[in-house]
Amino acid sequence: MQRSLDDIAAIATPPGQGGIGVVRVSGSDLSRLTTVLIGKVPIARHATYSTFLDSDGQVIDRGIAIFFPGPNSYTGEDVLELQAHGGSAVLQLLLKRCLSVGARTAQPGEFTLRAFLNNKLDLVQAESVADLISATSEQAVRSANRSLQGGFSKSINSLVDELIALRILIEATIDFPEEELDLSDFKRIEDTHKVILHRLEQTFKLAKQGSLLREGAHIVLVGQPNVGKSSLLNCLAGEDIALVSEIAGTTRDIVRQSISINGVPLHLIDTAGLRESGDIVEKMGMERTKLAMQKADLVVVIMETSNENPQEHSAIINLIPKHIPKLYVINKIDLYEQKPRIELHKEQLYIYLSAKRETGIDLLRGKILEMIEWREESGVFMARERHLLALEQALQYIKGAASLLNSLELLAEELRLAQEALSKITGEFSSDDLLGEIFSHFCIGK
Repeated sequence: MQRSLDDIAAIATPPGQGGIGVVRVSGSDLSRLTTVLIGKVPIARHATYSTFLDSDGQVIDRGIAIFFPGPNSYTGEDVLELQAHGGSAVLQLLLKRCLSVGARTAQPGEFTLRAFLNNKLDLVQAESVADLISATSEQAVRSANRSLQGGFSKSINSLVDELIALRILIEATIDFPEEELDLSDFKRIEDTHKVILHRLEQTFKLAKQGSLLREGAHIVLVGQPNVGKSSLLNCLAGEDIALVSEIAGTTRDIVRQSISINGVPLHLIDTAGLRESGDIVEKMGMERTKLAMQKADLVVVIMETSNENPQEHSAIINLIPKHIPKLYVINKIDLYEQKPRIELHKEQLYIYLSAKRETGIDLLRGKILEMIEWREESGVFMARERHLLALEQALQYIKGAASLLNSLELLAEELRLAQEALSKITGEFSSDDLLGEIFSHFCIGK
């Protein structure tokens, strides 16, 4: 992707009113623009009280100017930050003034894109900037910060270095066949391959945890009418989101609510009860229920205590894709004075609870996290879908290489493909189309 020499400017704080608002400018040389705006170039990296002037020399506002000369700045270029009063009109006037002096409006994510192109950040770190901004829990903040500080990148780069070292040994042997490998060399190749595979599996495991923190999991609640799906949704959400009524078919459309359990974001989906019905609207709701189950990470099948045999719910269960995990909940145990508990019937988990009395809900929360494969571990870093795909590809190549230890040419090719897959994560082998897609989802001032 070609570097732009334009000066770019944008409002870097959210719309609305606030005590302080920031206009950010970046360019290869901002000395002229800075002098026009505030009358001088401030001391580098010092907060300088300044008067911001319009084209007629009239005062727009008074505030703080901070000048970061390149390459020691966020973007690697000259960066000027103008901190003014946080009114939208003031900030728009400041931005308009920057544009009149020669800057253009920044594209979404263009400041961070320039940081990437100027080698201030790799692609994983650049993505983690957006993840940090959008983090909704303490766990997500810590994970995004770990990636921003280079934790994920260091893990990937270390794996790439080990692959390169192993490839050098193998390809040198291919190029110089007279230097035959002895048994110790084969043992070294085999041991190194095992170490790389183990480390790659651990990295993938941590990345999956980070992906859960970023994306969340979609939990779909299904069952016959009046089994307590909406009551359970309200109980998990901690507020009355869905209507609860003894009238069958009250929920006719999908109700969504995002919650957090132990810092892990979950997207709960309450669905229309599945039954035979002549009501057109209710039928439409049931069709949406079927579509929601297709995209679920976990389906919670809710039943009443008096009807806990899953065979009687086979019509519902058969609608759930076989690869989607299922968890069975027996609700309304308060009607039969039973205690909350977890039982295993025919290799299926059943949680006995009362949504009305809010007993057994902690058991359900714990099992939900377990079934979406959340493990609270140290060192989790934020990861995206493309990172997981690249790691899966690399794992396939490394696992495939295990059977090729006696065929050095094929082994070398599998290792090369694994290295290329990993290098896509940090941006060593990224296309312009991929970069455009990633940075287009950033906010304007970042």
